[in-house]
Amino acid sequence: MSSLHLRPIQFVDTPVDRDGAVARLAGGMLWFSAYEVIEDGRRRTVPIAELDTLLRDERAARLHAAITAPRTALTLGERTLRFDQPSVCGILNVTPDSFSDGGTLQDDPAAAASDGVAMAAAGAALIDVGGESTRPGAATVWEGDEIARVVPVIERLARAGTLVSIDTRKASVMEAALAAGAAIVNDVAALLWDDRALEVVAKAECPVVLMHSPDPAKGPHGGQGYRDVVVEVFDWLEARVAAVVAGGVARSRIIVDPGVGFGKSLADNLALMNGLTIFHGLGCPILLGASRKRMIGALSNEAPANERLGGSVALALTGVIAGAQLLRVHDVPETVQAMRVWRGLRDRALVGR
Repeated sequence: MSSLHLRPIQFVDTPVDRDGAVARLAGGMLWFSAYEVIEDGRRRTVPIAELDTLLRDERAARLHAAITAPRTALTLGERTLRFDQPSVCGILNVTPDSFSDGGTLQDDPAAAASDGVAMAAAGAALIDVGGESTRPGAATVWEGDEIARVVPVIERLARAGTLVSIDTRKASVMEAALAAGAAIVNDVAALLWDDRALEVVAKAECPVVLMHSPDPAKGPHGGQGYRDVVVEVFDWLEARVAAVVAGGVARSRIIVDPGVGFGKSLADNLALMNGLTIFHGLGCPILLGASRKRMIGALSNEAPANERLGGSVALALTGVIAGAQLLRVHDVPETVQAMRVWRGLRDRALVGR
């Protein structure tokens, strides 16, 4: 694995009158004027206007191409999920023990589906349905129970025309959810927990979210720490994307998630948020899941999960400013409102003063 990495930095309000001095990030609404070049533990800044020498390096040229290439929209039945601007993915847990909202919707699929439709009406482009908690210490759920929890909800959401993803590590749950109308698999184990998971996704030709965690074959938490968490998570995801592509999944259908809060310390999570733009070098849309995470409580007098709205919106906007294409959140209306204000600011900046 090469030690060279590129992180887009020095973002500008508008590309107008800056030809050759800025580059567009992933075909979206952001432009940057320099790279932080990370190589052999050293860091230097290279302006976009002075890229020629850097791009003689094959890996640098490949990373630059991946960072600037537009992300292909996903056509999923009658719905299209675009990545040229950020979108919200609403979290819908039907578990008894989720860290944030467990138990409230477990035994009422009609109420759960109603909540999902309400999130879509509030502006969520995607509803992520989960039937197994991934909080630290959570018990593994038998696949039959997990299927019984999620399928009735997914069926109702699909009938309502809502775009749905299934949050699961289990191949049989993926199959049942896709058959019920889910369009995307979101796996916190990056298709490594279940030996059949990669085969199921490849056969279904569905998009998949690959999330980083230290030891996904055992569980999403744990790990022994990092020397450079941003670079190490990038390298892990880079290798995992390559393996999944080799397993038959089109790169254009892969979304990556750096796994904020999974097997990482507060310092690690803060570093990932600050270094988020590096992950555009994977050439895939980025999903950020930082909503109500423990790091918010750690920075705000141990606020409980249901009192972390302000921190959740702050992290969501940090993701937007870094070009993340999907924000996985509990608080959909508030996050959508914040994004609309950001979009208004961007639109005004792009037309000049």
